[in-house]
Amino acid sequence: MIQRITSGQSYKWWAFWTIATGTFFSVVDHGSVLVALPGIESHFDASLESVQWVVVAYALVISVLLLPMGRLGDVIGRRRVYLTGTAIFVLASLGAALSTSLEVLIAMRVLKGVGAGMVQGCGMGMMIAAFPDSERGKALGTHLSVVGMGAIVGPAVGGFLVAWLGWQSVFLINVPAGSLVLVLSWFLLERGPGAGQYRQGQSASSFDWAGAAVSGVILLVLLLVVGNGNGLGWLSTPVIVGGVGVAVLTAAFIWWELRIRTPMLDLRLFANQIFGLGVAAAWLSFFGSSAARFMMPFYLQRVLEYSPEEVGLMMIPPAICMVLIGPFSGRLADRFGWRIPTVCGMALTAAGAFVLALALQERSPVWLVIATMMMQSSGNGIFNSPNSSSILSVVERSRYGVVSALTQLVRNSANVVSVAVSTTIVVSTMATYGVEPKLDAVNPEVATAFVAGLRWAFLMLGAALATGAAISLYRAISNRAGLPKSPVAAEPQPRPAGND
Repeated sequence: MIQRITSGQSYKWWAFWTIATGTFFSVVDHGSVLVALPGIESHFDASLESVQWVVVAYALVISVLLLPMGRLGDVIGRRRVYLTGTAIFVLASLGAALSTSLEVLIAMRVLKGVGAGMVQGCGMGMMIAAFPDSERGKALGTHLSVVGMGAIVGPAVGGFLVAWLGWQSVFLINVPAGSLVLVLSWFLLERGPGAGQYRQGQSASSFDWAGAAVSGVILLVLLLVVGNGNGLGWLSTPVIVGGVGVAVLTAAFIWWELRIRTPMLDLRLFANQIFGLGVAAAWLSFFGSSAARFMMPFYLQRVLEYSPEEVGLMMIPPAICMVLIGPFSGRLADRFGWRIPTVCGMALTAAGAFVLALALQERSPVWLVIATMMMQSSGNGIFNSPNSSSILSVVERSRYGVVSALTQLVRNSANVVSVAVSTTIVVSTMATYGVEPKLDAVNPEVATAFVAGLRWAFLMLGAALATGAAISLYRAISNRAGLPKSPVAAEPQPRPAGND
């Protein structure tokens, strides 16, 4: 039966739903853990600052490992890396549930992040490789809807588990869920070209270990600097030293990657306009929209005084827009191309940011907030799948792993920078009104100062998104004019790698 499935025409969907199941549980896990943080704080009698490392450490490890694991999967086989990562994820989840101290829990989350980095670094590339080029957008769009559905379900599942079974249950539930994914992946994910390892003779010895190490350090320092810049002060010694270190290491990374025979990330890809400008537009898209999802709950809860449960319900319509529009946009890109969806999607997201910048007041109607967030989610849904598809269209299948990991790293880094920069703008504006420059100080009495900061932040985010729309338009016009593709876009015929 397994052989019949893997050799049949419907195999691409078997592979898709196997990997999508893992993605769904991963997104649900993230939302559940956020809900469980107060219970963890109480159980270990720890401070909120300490407990936050349960989330922060996990996210940092994933971001650091995405590119190296994506490339390692391309070299030694994506299936091998994916299965190993899933097994680590399951074992670390069990360890987290059995943790006897906060330090042990954080250590288990770090280990869990290693597994998640391996899974996320290879899963997307393996999924896309199972589809023909003509259906790439369909796969990406449907996967986006799975992510959106997980975002909706996660907090609800977490709330139920914590209320009835305690905080340990949000980790323990990953053991049977992850084991199911592991079994499905073992039997259903192919061992041949779609799993990576296209070129004969490749092995771990051909992997760019130095590039992986340097890129990991760059990302770790960058995320720590950006994430703590507002608290430490952007002109503080640690932030300045960290920023200089990132600049020096980045220059060294570029020098190394351009000279090594088998680079972790082939930087020549960025010479191709479709690839380079597509990555830039993707970063601006996530940068311009992420802060809204972070900031608006503060406005709804602490200014308009809605309960957390009510705010949670208000966040569902924007997520549903992503779920419904993602697959449609992907199919549209497969049929008519990526140009129109990328430009229109980015423009719609920018319009949502500008509406908030110009119309948000101290007591704005809640429908305005929901409607603008739906605009932004819809714009993201229209933009993301066609843009990702266009980036992958100029990449060899043998590099799907590292490039897919790059697109996820773009999202993660843009999210962190968006929240950090927007928070700095908001609290700095609050300070000019004589209000304590902290989000914890937000309440109805300081609504004028907080909303003024929000409007400046959304004006900046809207400008970034408008820049992204202009980049997408230029890229679309240039491509329509028939500009030559980069020579690195040539697609080799894959050769079977055998079992890995």
